Amino acid sequence: MSETTTTYEVSLKKDYNERIVPALMKEFNYTSVMQVPRLEKIVINQGLGAAVADKKIIDTAINELTAITGQKAVGTISKKDISNFKLRKKMPIGARVTLRNDKMYEFLERLVRVSLPRIRDFKGIASKLDGRGNYTLGIEEQIIFPEINIENVSRIQGMNITFVTDAKTDEEGYALLKAFGLPFRTKQNQ
Repeated sequence: MSETTTTYEVSLKKDYNERIVPALMKEFNYTSVMQVPRLEKIVINQGLGAAVADKKIIDTAINELTAITGQKAVGTISKKDISNFKLRKKMPIGARVTLRNDKMYEFLERLVRVSLPRIRDFKGIASKLDGRGNYTLGIEEQIIFPEINIENVSRIQGMNITFVTDAKTDEEGYALLKAFGLPFRTKQNQ
């Protein structure tokens, strides 16, 4: 009796291999599939300056980021003393999580198809990359994610979502992220 196992492949990863790679090869005249830019990781980061006064903010943020991403978030600590902000070295001041492989593609799919359309008066995201093919998206409210229960939210927190690619230029990185479905603003909407 042979046992059959079914392997689950994230639909966005499958889409990348079957549709995006051939399209980018044609657009940029690559000679090998290894030249096609890839999404290496997604880093979600929350800076929590108010956590200097209230330590529970960090725990809440870690729990929310863990719920949103499906991967355990970690707290970040300050590297030096800054007296103007009442900040001491090694105090907790934020939370972050780094997603790779299948969890990265699952998060990206939920972000593009579910969370971004929930933003009020959404007209697309700015199309300014960092010069190396990476893109950082600022989210003002964590409540756009369906994993967050609005009744349990004590304070609205923003976050930065950084898409790290191995693209050589902004043009290649933009084409990759656009192919993944990120809703960049057109020139008319800016």
